[in-house]
Parts: sequence; structure tokens; C-alpha cells
Amino acid sequence: MPTTPSLHTAQPLTAEELTKLWTQLQQPTALAELGLLLACLGGAWLMVRLTRGRQADPKSIWFGQHVVDGVLFPILALILALGARRFLAGVEIPLAVFRVAIPVLVSLAVIRLTVKVLGVVFPNAPAMRVIERTVSWMAWAGSVLWIMGVMPLILDELDDISWKIGSSQVSLRNLIEGAFSAVLVLILSLSLSSAIENRLLKGATDNMSLRKIMANLSRALLLTVGLMMALSAVGIDLTALSVLGGAIGVGVGFGLQKLAANYVSGFVILAERSLRIGDLVKVDNFEGRITDINTRYTVLRSSAGREAIVPNEMLITQRVENASLADNKLLLMTEVQVAYGTDLDWLRPLLAEAVAKVPRILPSPAPAVHLTAFASDGLGLTVAFWIADPENGQLAARSEVNLAILATLNQLKVDIPYPQRVVHHRPPLEVSSAEHDITHDAT
Repeated sequence: MPTTPSLHTAQPLTAEELTKLWTQLQQPTALAELGLLLACLGGAWLMVRLTRGRQADPKSIWFGQHVVDGVLFPILALILALGARRFLAGVEIPLAVFRVAIPVLVSLAVIRLTVKVLGVVFPNAPAMRVIERTVSWMAWAGSVLWIMGVMPLILDELDDISWKIGSSQVSLRNLIEGAFSAVLVLILSLSLSSAIENRLLKGATDNMSLRKIMANLSRALLLTVGLMMALSAVGIDLTALSVLGGAIGVGVGFGLQKLAANYVSGFVILAERSLRIGDLVKVDNFEGRITDINTRYTVLRSSAGREAIVPNEMLITQRVENASLADNKLLLMTEVQVAYGTDLDWLRPLLAEAVAKVPRILPSPAPAVHLTAFASDGLGLTVAFWIADPENGQLAARSEVNLAILATLNQLKVDIPYPQRVVHHRPPLEVSSAEHDITHDAT
């Protein structure tokens, strides 16, 4: 019975074995392997295509923009290839194509999973390109070493390098495999938490805050479980973390209390829904709309495009003006002066009617015009009006109202007074001749 190499029994290839492998790749059985491998790739493509549907999602980790550029395709292809290899081993066909294809599919799955997940979790990270290249080179180098049979020898040598930590014997191979498992578990946790967050926030409207807190809780829970599994994979005894937990508690109580307060405040804000994504608020003399509520800080974006990162503790301990807590209606005001002697009982309804015709102005509450000042140059009028879409800008609405007021005053020929000053001119004082002689003698 011919023996079939496996991922666990690979041996380093000599020149004779390389020649044998090349000879097997030229045999008719290699064509059968190649056909079965192509069938596995085609089946994986079809399953991904049917699962994804017709609509492509470039941001999807599992599907990608095309069928083959996601994570799901190489994973399904690898599973089908492993099943095909087991089938060929049962019918006693020497393996050559699958000996090369399976490590390649493993490397492709690792590269896709790492790059896709980190690209979604950290989309604007400048180091993503370097990480992508590093992971790609390491994965392809590992697959080549495994195909050549060198990797088992390297692992055996690493297994001989060991030392004792407490009552446990730890080898360099255990640390490397544990670190690899830890990275894989954390990547899977980030992938799952990102998928849950996208699903929760997709199409959210009025319950955005509740969905956000559920997304943050799920991410924190998955990362905690993933971290514990990663530490267990490395070989760290989790019971020893009780001492570390006590030290962390002391650190939180002293040096990290502000950071802990911000995290707790973030969950409190999301839970009680006093501040929601989309609200127009003013805090610390900065007015803007809430665009994101994270566990540590909240992002405010002003109408001028500037963004402020506000610690969540500040939103709990300080006064926050929320212009859209009950509704989105916002009161705006503008001022204008008219000349003394103007008939205000006749003018005020006309100005209110002109302002009400501006498209963004709400008819209820209706615009109102009030006499608010007796200025030095004229009568000061304050025009109050309401808008329902402050996110579209307040300056534009105020400008449209001012233009409507100006057009109305010009049409009614009502004067807008200019600053006036009264200058009194006094004639010079006449000096008597006696005073003039005394002044002259003194000089």
C-alpha cells in the first residue's frame, strides 16, 4: 500500500524525493487530482455565490467585492480539498497535487482573514500596508517550507529549546504556536464583533443608542473571551490572573480612575439615552451634532466641519445643552432696526408673514416679531422663528430670513436707520482788550 504524505507526517524532501514528486505530478493520477481540486474550487465558488446573492458588498469580510476576494472562499475551498484528499487516500491514489494545494489554501485563508479583519477594524491605520505585506510573506514562506518538508524539522528543533517557568515546562515551539493561536483567536473575535456591530447598526433610526450599546457590549465580551482563550493557548494558567486582577483593580483605583470613569460614563449615556447619535448639543462652549458615541469618548461635529472629541465623563458631570432631546425643533432669532416713527402695529404682521414664507421656517410655532430695544438710531425689532432641520445648517436659515425681511422693508419703503450723530458747533469766545493787554504784559 503506498503511503500518502500528510500535514502531520511531512518529512524533508531530498533531491530524489523532489524528483519523485515532479514525476508524480506528470502522472495521469495528477490530472485526476487536478480535476478534483478544480471541482473543489468550483464548489466553493458556487456556495459563496449562492450565499452572498447578487448584491456585492465591498466592505464584507466574508464575501468581499467579488466572490473570490473574501475570507469564505479559501476556507470553503480548504475544507473541500481536505475532504477530497481523504477520499483519494482511501482509494490508494498517490497524492502530489493536493500536497502542494492544501498548504497554499491554508496560507491564502490566513492572509485573507488577517488582512480583511484588520482592514475593517482599523480602516485608516497607516501600518495596514506593512502588516499586509508581512503576513503575506510569512504565510507564503511557511507554505513553501511545509511543502518542502523543512517546517517539521524546524518545529522539532524549536521544541528542544525549553525552560521551566514555575512548575511548567515551556518550549519555544509552544510559545510560537501559542502566539499564533492567540493572534488567530483575537482576529476571529474582532471579525465576529465587527459583523455583529454592522448587523446591529444597519438601518437603525430611533433606537441607534440602544443598538450602539449592544454592539459595544458584544465587542467587549468577545474580546474578553478571545483574550482568555488566547492566554490559555499560550500556556498561561488563568488561575494566576486573580493576582493580576487585584493589581489591575488597584491601578484602576489610583492611576486609571479617569479612564475607567470615561468607560462607565459611556455605557451610562447609551443606557439612559440622555444623549443620542444625531442630537444637536452644546458642551464646553462647543456646539455640534453627535456623530458617534464610543465607550471612552463622544464625537461632536459642528456645522463648520470641525470635530470635538469629548470625554464621556464630561458629558455626565457637566451641563450639556441638548437642542433635540424632546424634538428637533430649534428656535432662531435675528434683529433689525427701523426708524423712529414707524407704525409697528402695521409693520410687525407683515414681517411675520414674510418670514413664514421662507421654506425651512415652521408654520407652528409661527414666526413672531417683538420690539426689544429703543436704540440710539432706531427701534430694535427681534424676529423669532423655528426650524425643524438644524442639521442642515442654522446660518443658511437665518440668511434666508434676513433676505426676506430686507425685501419686505424695501417693498414697504421702511427706512433702516443709519447711525446718526448730532454735532453742536460753538463760536469761539471773544477776548476783551483789557485781558489781551494783561496777557501781553505778562509775556
